[in-house]
Amino acid sequence: MHEHTAQGPVSRWLSTAQPEALFVLSAVAQYAGAAIAVLLFDQVEPQTVGWFRIIGAAIALLAVSTSWWRGWTRQQLVGVALFGVATSLMNIFFYLAINRIDLGKSVTIEFIGPIAVAAAMTRTRRNAVALLFAIFGVAILGGVEVDENAIGLVYILIASALWAAYIVIGSKVARVDRGVAGLGLGLAIGAVVTIPFGAPWSGPVWVSPTLLALCLVVGVFSNAIGYGIDQFTMRRIPIRRFSLLLALLPVTASFIGWIALDQAPSPIDLVGIALVLVAVSVQERDEIERVEATVLTDPA
Repeated sequence: MHEHTAQGPVSRWLSTAQPEALFVLSAVAQYAGAAIAVLLFDQVEPQTVGWFRIIGAAIALLAVSTSWWRGWTRQQLVGVALFGVATSLMNIFFYLAINRIDLGKSVTIEFIGPIAVAAAMTRTRRNAVALLFAIFGVAILGGVEVDENAIGLVYILIASALWAAYIVIGSKVARVDRGVAGLGLGLAIGAVVTIPFGAPWSGPVWVSPTLLALCLVVGVFSNAIGYGIDQFTMRRIPIRRFSLLLALLPVTASFIGWIALDQAPSPIDLVGIALVLVAVSVQERDEIERVEATVLTDPA
């Protein structure tokens, strides 16, 4: 998706900065938002924080989009709506998961979704090997959780499946070429559809300006800033390079979880994470997936 607007100082910097630096900056923004969210879980239910994240991101993205309310065909609106609902549900289930599983492990387990999509689309021997590495890594991490935390594992696997849906549906939204407007409008629709998930427990947020501000800031960090940076990064790098950069996501999440949340990974966790990183690094994509790569960034 591309935004056809005049380039200001920030846009010019984003268009010229090193892609690796932008990718790390995007990952830091996303998982800094997730770390803030985890700290809010003592006062607000995770699904409610996820819901406000969607609202905050939608407001921010639509505020910087031009003419986002017009020019859509019916088919495009259906695609945008499905994209937004899938993304919103993915955010909510991801937060339900990280309330029970460490941030770094959650992000790593969630990778099974996009890796499976890449393997299914290309059906090469290399991608089959990548998928096996991912399955082994996720099995190790999942095995650590399943005895005492089966529900957390279920939540993150649902988020992983929704991430796969996000990639497939999002690739079609990307072809509409409306910049971040499609994402913003989709999240606005998703916020409405997910009212039953977040609104029933939202009372404490509405009466506390601090909680409301923090919940909305989570959306700005995790979705608006993170996704906005990714729009610039994905335009400038080839698919294979982006595949390698994807490996930075669980590493960044593990580091932020360790520093901000005191979630130090155990040796067995590191083995599982390493196997998934290998899977991310060895997978390959054909030319058909060039558009998919523009949305293959961690939406959690």
